[in-house]
Amino acid sequence: MNKLVIITGASRGIGAATAKLAAAQGYDVCISYLSNADAANDVVADVQAQGRRAIAVQADLGHEADVERLFETVDRDLGPITALVNNAGVLETHSRLDDMTWARWQRVFQTNVFGAFAASRAAVKRMSTKHGGQGGVIVNVSSIASRLGSPNEYVDYAASKAAVDTMTMGLAKEVAGEGVRVNAVRPGIVLTDIHASGGEADRPARIAPTIPMRRAGDADEIANTVLWLMSDEASYVTGSLLDVSGGR
Repeated sequence: MNKLVIITGASRGIGAATAKLAAAQGYDVCISYLSNADAANDVVADVQAQGRRAIAVQADLGHEADVERLFETVDRDLGPITALVNNAGVLETHSRLDDMTWARWQRVFQTNVFGAFAASRAAVKRMSTKHGGQGGVIVNVSSIASRLGSPNEYVDYAASKAAVDTMTMGLAKEVAGEGVRVNAVRPGIVLTDIHASGGEADRPARIAPTIPMRRAGDADEIANTVLWLMSDEASYVTGSLLDVSGGR
């Protein structure tokens, strides 16, 4: 069976690294992106340079209609999916919870939680043997923040990733007998530009001394873990939350 993965939020960082590594391991790739079409097209070009098919689809994972359109586009242009990587996520600037707004919580949970739920629902409807599919894999990109709580910075982001962790475990049990494995990777501090979105581009350097390995990770290290979970080498792994955090 042809291997085909959808990776959400893959125009940069962990998503882009995962797309390139997936191509190297024989996957055709669809990436979604929110707004940076040029960066998304660069990732597509990298995948195609490895001899694999690739498309980029603009989609806001915080909107149900966009999620459905993303999957319908892949059905039409690439064919049946065998894997989904729920990587799209947002965070906002450092803040205590008592200074956060309702609108902020809506933005964070809309993408990080509802988007992952909607994409997983669409994937299960295509991959589960209950729905006539041939099986497949879902890997959720969570965060070590779900365990640490991110006090004084991103309690809302941490809580949204905790919801993804719980969904991972519950959905894995629901579809374990239907040929679908569901796992999550929980990165620690990784060298991507998401830290700039939180208002502190040099956060990895500040946090590094508190990490047992004394360094931040890089996107390729997370991508390698995602691809392992997608592979047959992880054929008996489902419902797992795998920390990739340098021991933090």
